[in-house]
Amino acid sequence: QVQLVESGGGSVQAGGSLRLSCAVSGITFSGHAVGWFRQAPGKEREFVAVINRSSYSYYADFAKGRFAVSRGNGENTVHLQMDTLKPEDTAVYYCAAGRPVLSAIRYPNMYYNWGQGTQVTVSS
Repeated sequence: QVQLVESGGGSVQAGGSLRLSCAVSGITFSGHAVGWFRQAPGKEREFVAVINRSSYSYYADFAKGRFAVSRGNGENTVHLQMDTLKPEDTAVYYCAAGRPVLSAIRYPNMYYNWGQGTQVTVSS
């Protein structure tokens, strides 16, 4: 059974940092990409970042230079380090597993296993 569990969310002030983690079980990193998405109230779920089967990472424009996705050493875990957080980063953050082609990494429907989400709140 595939399971993804996010952790590490919380409340920070603008300019602060958070490190989200996604514990993955039931699948292998060699066969799947793991992506991060977020959804703010009243908005659609949007792509944040992804690390693919070859450990290459891709980012949404708003995440470039501030966020970094990585795999844990010897762990079945993917991390999302978020620095210089802004109030507009406030959202529920989800990790998801799938096998999207490069041109489709930003589309949520390309991922077929999702975590329950973790809340990130950034105050000004």
